Amino acid sequence: MYIVAYNGSQLSNAALHRAATYAKQTGDDVLAVAVVPVDAEYAVDQGWIPSKDDFDRDDIVSELHRTAVKIAPRASFRSLAAGRFPAPGEIVGKLKRVAHNEGADVVFVGSENAGRVVTPLASVGGNVASGKTYDVHIVRHAPPKVRERMPKSEFYFTD
Repeated sequence: MYIVAYNGSQLSNAALHRAATYAKQTGDDVLAVAVVPVDAEYAVDQGWIPSKDDFDRDDIVSELHRTAVKIAPRASFRSLAAGRFPAPGEIVGKLKRVAHNEGADVVFVGSENAGRVVTPLASVGGNVASGKTYDVHIVRHAPPKVRERMPKSEFYFTD
């Protein structure tokens, strides 16, 4: 089982694409996991919505699911809720729990800074990478030929 930490960003799209490519060769299943807090400010910071007034968690989850399925049609998708003002540790804990419960062989993480010798405390990717029961595949950039094939989300404003 391959788990992908998924938030619709360019790097998580590339990580999902990479997991799907590997799964096609190995016969493994892919599960894209999106942690979507019940927090309008977080949604704006992620670039999912332009303003707090536009917050609708179900719409965000639907759009993430739609985009994930376009990238990896055979992948499963799961969204998890997090509380308001989630600490990175809450999101990491949820991702690690899914990886453990699903018996993940590899967790794919799209992150510019995961795995560096010095990892910022706020890095979800770096903390997910610290899991000991699974391997971690870190995607630090989306190659141009992969970026060109990625579907564009209808609301993802930042990359």
